[in-house]
Amino acid sequence: MKNPSMTRILSHFEESARLANDLLGNAAFLESMEKGAAVLIDALRQDAKILSCGNGGSMCDAMHFAEELSGRYRDDRPPLAALALSDASAMTCVGNDYGFDQVFARQINALGRPGDVLLAISTSGNSGNILEACRAAKAVGMQVVSLTGNGGGTLRTMSDVDVCVPWSGYADRIQEVHIRCIHSWIDAMEQALSQG
Repeated sequence: MKNPSMTRILSHFEESARLANDLLGNAAFLESMEKGAAVLIDALRQDAKILSCGNGGSMCDAMHFAEELSGRYRDDRPPLAALALSDASAMTCVGNDYGFDQVFARQINALGRPGDVLLAISTSGNSGNILEACRAAKAVGMQVVSLTGNGGGTLRTMSDVDVCVPWSGYADRIQEVHIRCIHSWIDAMEQALSQG
């Protein structure tokens, strides 16, 4: 008889593996990944920058994305222009003075420029502050690439490219796919930009 804890642990790995395998045969998902990579690569080739944002675990993913670009992923190369909108003092200042829905939008208004890209991450696609960030990005002439799940929510309709994980269960499965998306994009950016 299996230990109940081990049964539960195994179920997580099995479910995650099934979703990952399903994505390999999902042409729409893979096409959106390719389109997202093209937008991100083109922005960096044009000397633009990528701003990223999310809430909770998605904020951690936004930060991970930016640090891998400004630092390094697998190989040594020049730093790439990416910044997560994660400064705690900026967020609490804006949240206190303008409301939590404005914590990213206000920073985008200050830092965003035409040609820049916003990577917006929301497992539901309906986070108010992420939607406001998209509105601000569009207003300053930025493109929006999003990582979503659960059908994409409102964010899907506001994005130039939406990579929507076809999952409507708990958000942890969506977040696991998001980090795979981030790593594969970073690798694609490194390879493309190293070739000029």
